[in-house]
Amino acid sequence: MTTLIKPLRGLRPVPEHAADVAAPPYDVLNTAEARERAAGRPLSFLHISKPEIDLPEGTDPYSPAVYEKGAENLQRLIEQGILIRDEEPHYYVYRLTMGNHQQTGLVCVGSVAEYDRNRIRKHEFTRPQKEDDRVRQITALNAETGPVLLAYRATGELRELLAEVSQASPLYDLTADDGIGHTLWRIDDQQRMARLTMLFDAMDALYIADGHHRSASASRVAAARRASNPAPTGEESYEYFLCVAFPHDEMQIFDYNRVVRDLNGYTAAGLLERVSERFTVSATDSACRPEHPGQFGMYLDGHWYRLDIDPALVPTEDPVASLDVSLLQQNLLAPLLGIGDPRTDERIDFVGGIRGLKELERRVDSG
Repeated sequence: MTTLIKPLRGLRPVPEHAADVAAPPYDVLNTAEARERAAGRPLSFLHISKPEIDLPEGTDPYSPAVYEKGAENLQRLIEQGILIRDEEPHYYVYRLTMGNHQQTGLVCVGSVAEYDRNRIRKHEFTRPQKEDDRVRQITALNAETGPVLLAYRATGELRELLAEVSQASPLYDLTADDGIGHTLWRIDDQQRMARLTMLFDAMDALYIADGHHRSASASRVAAARRASNPAPTGEESYEYFLCVAFPHDEMQIFDYNRVVRDLNGYTAAGLLERVSERFTVSATDSACRPEHPGQFGMYLDGHWYRLDIDPALVPTEDPVASLDVSLLQQNLLAPLLGIGDPRTDERIDFVGGIRGLKELERRVDSG
């Protein structure tokens, strides 16, 4: 029977090499940063998630050789006994610690069928090139190497269950070089796992917080493999994708910033003049992080500006069109900078996650 989530036979590092294998997600480092981070660390997972670092500089990161190298590196760590696979399916409790903040969630696999039915819900579009990249990576490695981040509505019983597990000794407890702590426990008790499955299956929905490209590509891979399977059961491993689900009230929201490569023919002064037709523009002495809906920060020509949308331009009767992402697209990105479709326009890129405003400044200052 298809359930919203289920346990998995995790492929994981042996405890004594967990710190050697641990690495940031593939999409928060560029190739040069990944190469530097993995230098002298042959067991780093970056050799699997960013395998172009093991090929000559200038190699196209989307070339077949890159995916082949990733598969080769994954197989090498398995053959060396660095990565082992649990013999039985398990859930895993995963805790992230960043400063004074902690969040504790469940590592599991989510149902592709429920994703396709929109019970695992998305909130953003994907970029075709990035989606194609993940499809090729999953296909070449026959593995999913990064989890989709899910949020669920917190419940007392789930919190209690995860807390009970976290009283035991963890499989791993390490602090990465960025200062973030990672602690993982394996759930062995069959009754506890069955209860977790039932509690999640009773939920109306899970919500994708990050990993829209990973989930969309998992759906595409499943559809292709299903079509070539003469007798599908619906329980094949490709019918599920790797996830980690956190309660909504423990999650933090980070910046997700837009970087546009040029000013669409405007000078900096000319763009500011046009922006002021739709926004109240205020220069600031430091990086500007929005404090309320309808407010944006803009870094232009070495200076920060606070932008407040003209209230008359906010379509309050439309809950989607009144979102900040929609207001930015309809009032600045499209009409002024010529970004008609941010999914496909190569002039726009995104800076997300913990890198935030400092990375935005660096990208703009570097041209």
